[in-house]
Amino acid sequence: MKGIETGDPSSVSVVNEEKYIQHNPQTHEGSEGLAELFKRLSKTSPRVNIVRVFEDGDFVFAHTEYDFATRNIGFEIFRFESGYAVEHWDNIQKRKELNSSGHSMVDGKTEVTDHEMTESNRSFIKSFVEEILIQGNFDKLNGYINQENYTEHSPNLGDNLVELKRILSRSSNDTSAFIEYKKCHRILAEGSFVLSVCEGYVNQTHSSFFDLFHLKGGKIIEHWDTTEAIPPCSEWKNSNGKF
Repeated sequence: MKGIETGDPSSVSVVNEEKYIQHNPQTHEGSEGLAELFKRLSKTSPRVNIVRVFEDGDFVFAHTEYDFATRNIGFEIFRFESGYAVEHWDNIQKRKELNSSGHSMVDGKTEVTDHEMTESNRSFIKSFVEEILIQGNFDKLNGYINQENYTEHSPNLGDNLVELKRILSRSSNDTSAFIEYKKCHRILAEGSFVLSVCEGYVNQTHSSFFDLFHLKGGKIIEHWDTTEAIPPCSEWKNSNGKF
């Protein structure tokens, strides 16, 4: 990832080009496509900051901050086989200012704890995504979030969860801020951190949602996210799909 700053094509040598599957619809397949991408991005004098990085079996997932011509926040997921990256997903959003509670999109805890809780935390977030984000059962929200000690990093939300309930509410009259989670594709976890990968709609625009949760004491105490519109298939540079 730091090779984006230099454009050095050798930085993508970790990729197994015979097996590599690229899920970013705007990037060509294989390491040749990545080398071209890195070379192009390096011309904008980019900076790459890896804020958080986690491991889940054959997967590595990272929370990243990019400064290209514009500042962006992203989540990157790589699947490895025999020490080489063979598959990649990402979700990138333009960086926004501090939210209503004064938090940025990347600040907060970075240290992984409670490794023995990895699987229970994964199951917990799977239930949260299904019951709260997809089904909208807000009467169960207290069972998932520690509202007395909760930090929200989403630029459009605040610590008090009022905006979360509003934008997910099926009865909301404010269609300009209406989000629909439709399906969860993947949940990755290491200890106290869990990442969910979902799709749905923002104002009827097909979108991908990557949500990172920090858990403590059996509840969510911190949350970060990125939301990205999924381009129509006619604009894709590979045929692998976003998810």
